[in-house]
Amino acid sequence: MHLYYENFLFLSIFLSLLCGILTTLLEDGRKSRRVTLVMLAVCAVMNGIVFVNTSIRGEYFTYAMGQFPAPWGNEVRSGPIESLLATVFCIVIGLSLLGGGRDLEEDILPEKVNLYYIMMDLLTAATFALCYTNDMFTGYVFIEIMTIAACSIVMAKDNGQTIVATIIYLIMSMVGSGVFLFGVAILYSISGHLLMPNIMASVTQMFSSGNFHYPMAVVAGMVLVGLAIKSALFPFHTWLPTAHGSATTSSSAILSGVVLKGYVILLIKVMCRVFTMEQIRQLNVNEVLFVLGICAMIYGSVRAVRENHSKKMIAFSSVAQVGYIYVGLGLCSTAGMAAAVYQILAHAVTKSLLFISTGGLIQTAGHKKSLHDLCGTARKRPLAGIGFTVGALSMVGLPLLAGFITKVTLGQASLEIEIPRWEMITSLTAIAISSLLNAWYFIQATIQIWKSEEEDGQDGSDPVMVHSFTPDRSFGFAVVALCVMNIVLGCFAEPLVRLLQHSVALL
Repeated sequence: MHLYYENFLFLSIFLSLLCGILTTLLEDGRKSRRVTLVMLAVCAVMNGIVFVNTSIRGEYFTYAMGQFPAPWGNEVRSGPIESLLATVFCIVIGLSLLGGGRDLEEDILPEKVNLYYIMMDLLTAATFALCYTNDMFTGYVFIEIMTIAACSIVMAKDNGQTIVATIIYLIMSMVGSGVFLFGVAILYSISGHLLMPNIMASVTQMFSSGNFHYPMAVVAGMVLVGLAIKSALFPFHTWLPTAHGSATTSSSAILSGVVLKGYVILLIKVMCRVFTMEQIRQLNVNEVLFVLGICAMIYGSVRAVRENHSKKMIAFSSVAQVGYIYVGLGLCSTAGMAAAVYQILAHAVTKSLLFISTGGLIQTAGHKKSLHDLCGTARKRPLAGIGFTVGALSMVGLPLLAGFITKVTLGQASLEIEIPRWEMITSLTAIAISSLLNAWYFIQATIQIWKSEEEDGQDGSDPVMVHSFTPDRSFGFAVVALCVMNIVLGCFAEPLVRLLQHSVALL
């Protein structure tokens, strides 16, 4: 007999899809918005209940959907990590929609607003499915659903730049999906299963017999690299700056904070539930992810330093932050995995805060997006300036903020005994270099938005015109809530990191 909260996994996915259907019947965008926000609130509560109960019990549970057992049936599986991520993602999506609501009204045609929320409901369902699925092919199906929904919310602004960005995004996503699907097909032909526990039993048997070593290396490489392409790991990131820089504020925040992470969660489950970390190390696939993660940390930071477009600067910062996640995964240890999961949480909260705050500053500057044009906007709209400052300092690694804990936990994971010496030195050096570069461009940007107009006009150029704005309570609530979440993650990190390490060991 299932405990009551075990039903919440399926109900979250079902409710998201149901709201997507109901929203098609609504022509009023405001009503569609309310339906989506209520759904997100209900799902956040349900997933929060799952997180509390699984954390107290310290165990995972499997929920078989329908009356068909494996290998014919489908099932979902959850523990503290999946339910925590699903809860935070719900909150981040909801706050991103609230914080970017005014931009949505200005950027999207009124008759198309309800279509935007349909895609948002589908994206939410796909996020839940990727967090909870225990089936490889179901994972692939929802990867494609998330891709379609993500492309739609990029293109929702409906101008030439977003259409080009969507086409590039779609092409890169199809490459990643194809590579992943080929890997799943080969894995199925070898093991005869699609459910993760069954595949793991077959793979373990093959490893113990010494057979299929090279095919397993190919399969693991295709599955993991396919998901890395989907999550914009260097050098497959080329679509990300244009898509995030040109999309409406809510879309940019959700794409960076949630969509990129959904694929990473599935990748973590493949590394721990289909293979084991020991098997991944034997196949040397983790070294590929580690090296690409290091390159992403440095390259993304360097490009952000050179970028004057505010939203593209934050997007290139996302390339670097995805690199942090993959360095943790590449270490292929319990501490490294826990650091990667913590970075997923920290980045989801911080990058959404940065995009929403930047959107508010851009509104104040008359929709001009260069850093020069944002001069003095924080003085006119202090709450947006405070949100940007908190997010920027978190990315730099200021203590008591979430970004600082990411750097500390990743550094500690690199110092473990079983980590090869070259990986330890490389990761610590990359963290130091990336942190310095983060400080360079984020502190410069923070100074620029708080600089007075007179100071900006001292070089002989005209002062930047700062436009007036009407108060937006939804924006203010979103910024304050994300700031609080960032500080909570930074101040109460120790018990959370311990929980993540314990939960990774149970994966």
